[in-house]
Amino acid sequence: MARGLPAAWSAVLGLPFVAGGLYAVVRSPNVPSEAGLPFIGFGGFVILLGLYIQFVAAPEPPTMRDGEEIVETRNPAQRAAAVKAAVGFVVLSVAGYLLFFTFLPYVYPLVTLVGGLYLFSTGLYAYWTNTLTTYYVTNQRLIKEYRFISLVREELPFEKVRGVEERRSVWETIAGLGNVRVASGGGRTLEVVVRNVYSPTEFADEVRGLV
Repeated sequence: MARGLPAAWSAVLGLPFVAGGLYAVVRSPNVPSEAGLPFIGFGGFVILLGLYIQFVAAPEPPTMRDGEEIVETRNPAQRAAAVKAAVGFVVLSVAGYLLFFTFLPYVYPLVTLVGGLYLFSTGLYAYWTNTLTTYYVTNQRLIKEYRFISLVREELPFEKVRGVEERRSVWETIAGLGNVRVASGGGRTLEVVVRNVYSPTEFADEVRGLV
């Protein structure tokens, strides 16, 4: 089963879309009733995908090599995803008000709606992805495991590491998080990006100490 409560949070975030769509279909005098159907479909999609993710099995710890042991296990923090989704939800609420309760030209609520949907969708996608991702630091490798439908595993032996880089987006800076990019050198560069972790400098220094 996945970490956290993705089914519950997806239901909390999806139900307002379903309710807004039903309102447009049944009662709103300002927009055609058909305009509510995409909202109902989107809200239903969010709820159903959250239910699916809730019951996706978390990845099993990787098989250790001779003399190898897990030093630390980390999961991406949800704070940056939550900030982006929350901002998107506020913008969507403004768009809903402009669309259903005012007589402004449709271009204004539609532009607001597109911007809000982008922020909300990317934040929600990041939340779902973070829920299904686990990072393992061993004394020999950095391993990233992600499971949605199938398991995806990325790993980088420390003897091949040639660079450790820290990055922070605007959202991650606001949320107090950061990313750590660990890459090999040579012609075919391998890399593992550890996203949305607390204390990224401390984590990067820990990796540097194992290289």
